[in-house]
Order: sequence, then structure tokens, then C-alpha cells
Amino acid sequence: MTATKPEKGERAAVTQPKLGPLGYLRFGWRQLTSMRTALFLLLLVAVAAVPGSVFPQRSLDPARTADWIAQHPDAGPILDRLGAFEVYSTPWFSAIYLLLFISLIGCIIPRTSQHWKVLRSKPPRAPKRLARLNEHLAFELEATPEEALDQARQALRGRRMRVTSHDETTVSAEGGYLKEVGNLAFHIALVTLIVGFAIGHLYGWKADILVPRGDSFVSTATRYDTFAPGPLVDESSLSPFVVRVDEMKARFEDSDVQLAQRGQPRAFRAEVTYQDEPGGPEQHAEVAVNHPLEMDGATIFLLGNGYAPVVTVKDAKGEVLYTGATPFLAQDGSYRSVGAIKVGAAQPQQLGFVGLFLPTSYIDPELGPVSVFPDVRNPALALSLYEGDLFPGGRPQSVFALDTKTMKKVETADGSDAVRLWLQPGETETLPGGRGTITFDGIERFAGFSVRYDPGKWLVLGSSLVALAGLIASLTIKRRRVFVRVRDGSGPGLVAVEIGALTRDDDDGLGRIVARLGESMGGPSADDDA
Repeated sequence: MTATKPEKGERAAVTQPKLGPLGYLRFGWRQLTSMRTALFLLLLVAVAAVPGSVFPQRSLDPARTADWIAQHPDAGPILDRLGAFEVYSTPWFSAIYLLLFISLIGCIIPRTSQHWKVLRSKPPRAPKRLARLNEHLAFELEATPEEALDQARQALRGRRMRVTSHDETTVSAEGGYLKEVGNLAFHIALVTLIVGFAIGHLYGWKADILVPRGDSFVSTATRYDTFAPGPLVDESSLSPFVVRVDEMKARFEDSDVQLAQRGQPRAFRAEVTYQDEPGGPEQHAEVAVNHPLEMDGATIFLLGNGYAPVVTVKDAKGEVLYTGATPFLAQDGSYRSVGAIKVGAAQPQQLGFVGLFLPTSYIDPELGPVSVFPDVRNPALALSLYEGDLFPGGRPQSVFALDTKTMKKVETADGSDAVRLWLQPGETETLPGGRGTITFDGIERFAGFSVRYDPGKWLVLGSSLVALAGLIASLTIKRRRVFVRVRDGSGPGLVAVEIGALTRDDDDGLGRIVARLGESMGGPSADDDA
């Protein structure tokens, strides 16, 4: 087939190259592994994580998540299907995470290969016109060309630069290779950081538990108040350590001198006895803020503290339906605490008490029952009584709250008002309608522990330190090339020296380096030290 020659005035047809399947794959790979794509994916990960901080996450607080969905019947189910309540385990978040991982590896491998070749190669030849470089200096000195070049080599090696000569009249030097090493270390650390997070997510777990003073717990999935295992965690393989809370101590500012600081917390610490396994030797430790307890297979943090009123509920026959320390959650700095007492054994209907615990109670004319100091000075319980189904639909709920949608308030015997109870330690109140009695026996403190197991934390820590060091190196170290050329001078015994230097980045110190090099070779004095 022969091509026809276009007529005069006509434009020749342009034959566009066609990409086959392999060509499209190469094009897609280059786009994915470009630095621009990697930065975009980093930004996309940050944006994709925003719903995880806006909406409650089922893995952290299933009760709060269920309440949010119930309170938003229109938007809740739609957001749930989109994964808004399990952001970090959704396919779309995992896809971004995986693409970022691949993109970073695709950036690192060719750059590492290229930098390895640079490290093994010699500095390039000196260009013909050194005056065109970023910095330039020319002078004459009384020496032979060999002596001048030897002085240049020694001065450049003193600056930890690689030096070579491609001919008898020039010296080439290059330094700042650690800049690219730091850049590569930063990107490699990002990859290992992602791997560390993935290991922690897949094989780690986290749990929370409230333990009143004198109580203990064994590390099992069913014992924790909340338990969020990773996808590959075998719940039966948890290290079965035992922790008992011997004392929960809190100290508050109580000085008449420091009135502005009165009631402010000064120290929280839990004195515990622990065993690495049930029946093992007992050991004593103190868990405080920023002072966790390292166990075999987990770390225990002191997350919070509060009060747990000891309450006993009996039926009309005097049989105990409920007894024990019930944690109440502090709402302010004076430890005005809310909580719920759930009596599932009550008949014919279950009973639920909800209200306040006030460590130093006071009836404010406008605010009602309040606490005026966080320590126990005048404790009281203010409760309302409900009856009905405590756990409608079997939905998870907070231990501090009572779901009253399927319950009704219990009224006084004459039906004039809802039952309101005010109890102080040692007092007993009779419940209307033959429902029994409730007794406020005393007060215990509770410790709120957060138990974490993250097998990837050391990899994350090491990667973070390496990334920081690599970033500092890449930002502070300058990649520089310096060239020296000598030739015959203007008179007998003189040699003309020409120095040129260039850098890839803005480098305010490059001129001082050239001036200092010229001075060390016997040229003009440098005004500033390099």
C-alpha cells in the first residue's frame, strides 16, 4: 500500500500512536506511582478518615452507635450501609489505604535504584563555562597547577564531599547524598508505618472496663465492658492476666489559700495487685496517668475514675434482687455523676433507677441537686424509678444510661407525682406498690481502665522516628556540586584558578562555600565563614 501525497494547501493526516493493553497498563502504573498521586492519596486518606471522627464508631462504642442510628431513623440506616459507623474497616477506606501503599512502593523502588547508581558513579565532568553556574569565583595564585589542584582536593574532602578528576586541569566534587537518603528513608518509613498500623488493626485489640475498689477482673473478652478485637484476633487466645484494684486514690485541691484552684484534681492513681495468669504469683503496682501497667500481652492505662454507690434492692419478701457497687459517670469537675441501676430480677416487671450521685450534695434553688466539691463530704443519691423492659430489642446500651422508651415512670402511692428518691448512706426507702425497698449502703471508688494490645506499636514508633529523621535530613542537607579548573596565569609562576558551584535547591550557603574554598587555596579572603 502506497501513501498518497497531499495536494498543495492540504494538511497531511497525523497518525496517532495506539496503546495496546500493555501500554495502558504501563500508563496506569506510571500515573499510580507518581509522587503527585502519592500526595493526593495521602490527602484522600485524611479526608476519608473525617467521618470516623464525626460519627460514633461501632468498634469503639456500640451502644452510642445504636443510639445514634435510633435517633436518626432516616439518615442512620443509609449512613450505616455506607460504612459511616465502621469507617476504618470499609472496602472504600481499605482501597485508598492499599493504593497509597502500592503508590509509595512504586515511588521508592525506582528512586532507590537510581540513587544507588549515583552513589556508585563519580561526580560529573566540569562544564566548560563555570561562570554560568550559580556561584563563581576566579583568581590567580603563585603555585603550580598540580599544587593548586591538590589544595582543592584536600579542602573539598574536608567538607566530606566525593572528589575526582577527569583530566589534569579540573577537579569535580559532589556532596549532600544524604539528602536523597533521607528522602528515601522518609518514604520507606511511611510504608512501614502503614504496615505497622495494619498489623495493629488486624491483630490488635482494645477494651475498656470499670472496676470498683476491691473488685478484680480476668482478661477475657466476656469480662470487659467494651471489647473491640481486630479481624484476625482469636478471642480465646487473650493472655488471661488478673488485676485487682486495692485502692483508687484521688486528691483534690482543698486549700483556703488557693480558692481559684479549689476542687481541681491534683493526683489520680490506682494501686493494683496483678497476676500474669490465674493462680500465679501476685505482684503489686501503681497505675497512674501517663504511667500504664505493662502486662504480658497488653498494656493497662488509667482512663478515668469516679464513684460507685453500693446499693441493695430487695423485693417485698426481703429477698435481695440486686446488690453491689454501681459506677456513676462524672459530668463536671465537682463530680456530679449520672448513672443507672438496672434490676432485671424484679417481678412482675423489671425495675430501673436513674439519677444522680452527688459526692458533696447541695440543693441549689435554681439548678436543683448539685455537687459543690468533688470529694465525699455530704454524699447523696437522687433517683427516679421506672418499670418495664430494661433491654428493648436486645439493643446494646450504656451502663450509665436507662432506655426508657418501653418503660414508664412509677408514681407515688396516691398517684399525685412520680417517685423521687433522696438517699444518703445507710438510708432505706420503701418503693410504692409493694415493689420492695432500696438501700444506700455506702460508696466505693472505681477505676476506669483502658486495655490495649497493639503488636505493631514498636514498628509504628520506629517508623515515626525514622520518618522524622529522614524528613529533617531531606530539608536541611543540600545537594551541591563544586568544580575547580586551573590554567596558566598571566605571568611566570602564576596559575589561574576558576571555581564554580551549583545546587538543585535554594542554597544561601553556596556562595560562602565557594569563597571559603578559594581562601583555603590562597585566594581572596572570605567575608563570612561557611
